[in-house]
Amino acid sequence: MLRRWLETTLVSHWYRPQRSILVWLLMPLSLLVAGYLRWRPAVERTRLRVPVVVVGNLTVGGTGKTPLTRALVEFFRTHGWSPGVISRGYGGCSKDPRPVAMGDDPRMVGDEPLLLVQDGVPVWVGRERVLVGQSLLTAHPSVDLLICDDGLQHRALLPTVSLAVIDGRRGWGNGALLPAGPLRESLNRLKTLDAVVINRGFADEPYQIPVRVLNPFLMTLEACEWVNLEDGTRVGLEYFSGRSCVALAGIGHPERFFNQLPRWGIVAETHTFSDHHAYRREDLPDLQGRPLLMTEKDAIKWSRLGLVEAWYLRIQAHLDLALMEHLLSQLVLKDSHG
Repeated sequence: MLRRWLETTLVSHWYRPQRSILVWLLMPLSLLVAGYLRWRPAVERTRLRVPVVVVGNLTVGGTGKTPLTRALVEFFRTHGWSPGVISRGYGGCSKDPRPVAMGDDPRMVGDEPLLLVQDGVPVWVGRERVLVGQSLLTAHPSVDLLICDDGLQHRALLPTVSLAVIDGRRGWGNGALLPAGPLRESLNRLKTLDAVVINRGFADEPYQIPVRVLNPFLMTLEACEWVNLEDGTRVGLEYFSGRSCVALAGIGHPERFFNQLPRWGIVAETHTFSDHHAYRREDLPDLQGRPLLMTEKDAIKWSRLGLVEAWYLRIQAHLDLALMEHLLSQLVLKDSHG
């Protein structure tokens, strides 16, 4: 409860139009973070035997890395590659490299890797991304491309191509480093990236291109259908129109999910949890016979709790064709394997 309150309080201050007193009080700590990032010791970087595409962001919280990673997996597969995915498995407790399989406990491997493994791609998690990548390649010799989910700040692994995804609604927030703002590192990092992707959200959402971002590519989210957690039944987006529902979200930007519901005529009582929240049965709101709606990421954890009238929203990310062409050209240009 305290962690959720702290996260909610900080995030609300990070994305205010003007810096609050709390933000100014935290600025000295942000200056210490800036000093550490500038003067931290160099590390030996390791190149793996296959090309590595690193997907990450410069801010904390959800920006759309997992939908982007899933879309990249699908793209590379349709173009003749055999991709694998490596991840820290945030939210899980696995330290040593291990494969992710359907039915694994998200408390062990994290929730996002379980989303990725549903797409039929090899997924391994662990703290040291180099060891994780090597382990996956040993177990799956046919893999000829690795996608590293949330790996921009992991310096030991040398990427072939690196790209960052940015939330087109929230951008950089107040532009300050942690803890006074949402930035994980300086915006100077933008100069080192091969591509920047703006997650504009759903097609009817407004978005903007943050300062210092030049020639970005766009990613659009499409809501596809509602899927029942128990039996996989699929229904249209307007299926719950005019009905009173309960909606919950434990993701980085829950408002993106909640704001879509009225567009489909859904009246929902909303409940927000912290990102990667480990749900327990006692977290279940009082449904009073109403359907429970959630994101696919939340469903990974709720599916283990035997809910009946619970549904998740399946979404799909659409990427600029120019981005895909750019990534392919960069892989050929920068990687000696290509």
